[in-house]
Amino acid sequence: METFLQILDLDEDSDHEFSRDMVEAYFAQAATTFEDMASAISSADLTKLSELGHFLKGSSAALGVFKVQASCEKIQNFGKNQDQDTDRSLTDAEALKMITGLMPTVKRDFADAEKWLKNWYEKNCTPEP
Repeated sequence: METFLQILDLDEDSDHEFSRDMVEAYFAQAATTFEDMASAISSADLTKLSELGHFLKGSSAALGVFKVQASCEKIQNFGKNQDQDTDRSLTDAEALKMITGLMPTVKRDFADAEKWLKNWYEKNCTPEP
């Protein structure tokens, strides 16, 4: 929440145009990234999955969407054949299975964050005249 509040401090007016644009860009990036992840899973491209996990991790952290950030960090590490929880190396098959199993969680956490953010802007923005 603190990260989001810091972003709100950058807004110059009550319609929160600057932060709203950031959030909307994040929604679009996440949707594209999830599509790219599905494609990378289909082709078993662990390197691409690691890169995509890293990308969405950073975007999520910038807005304070920490559950998505944490899941994306796991995807990033699984894509490098590393399990950060057990500190062991994974085979390609194990890594792909871990990423595939994590996708419903990261998508659900994103959907929860998206709903919360949209609701916040609905309730807290001054309507235009």
